Amino acid sequence: MKSAARSALLLVALIGITGWLLSFWFRSDADRHALLVSGFLAAIVQLAAFGLVHTAGRRDALAAWGLGTIFRGTVLALYGFFLVKMLALPRTAALVSFAVFLFVSMLLESLMMAYDA
Repeated sequence: MKSAARSALLLVALIGITGWLLSFWFRSDADRHALLVSGFLAAIVQLAAFGLVHTAGRRDALAAWGLGTIFRGTVLALYGFFLVKMLALPRTAALVSFAVFLFVSMLLESLMMAYDA
C-alpha cells in the first residue's frame, strides 16, 4: 500500500510539472483546458496501470506492464477518435499532452518497478 501511495503522489506531481511545462507551448484557454482534461484522464489511466503492475507481483510484472501498455494505447485511441470531439477540445493540445503525460508516467512506472524490486 505504501508503494502505491508513493506512486500516486509522484504521478500527480509529475503530471503537474509536465502540464506546467506544456502550458508554455499551449497558451490559449481552450488549450489549457485540454491540458487539464488530458492530465486528469492520464492520471486515472496510469493509476489503473500502476495498480495492475503492483498486483501482478514480481513473477508477472512484465506481462502486467505489457497489458498496461496496451490499455494506455487503447485509451489514447479512444480519446483521439471520440472523447476529444465529444468534449470539444483542441485536438493538437489534447492528444499531444495526453501522449506526453502517458510517456513520462511510463518512465516513472519503470523507475518505480526497479525501485520496488
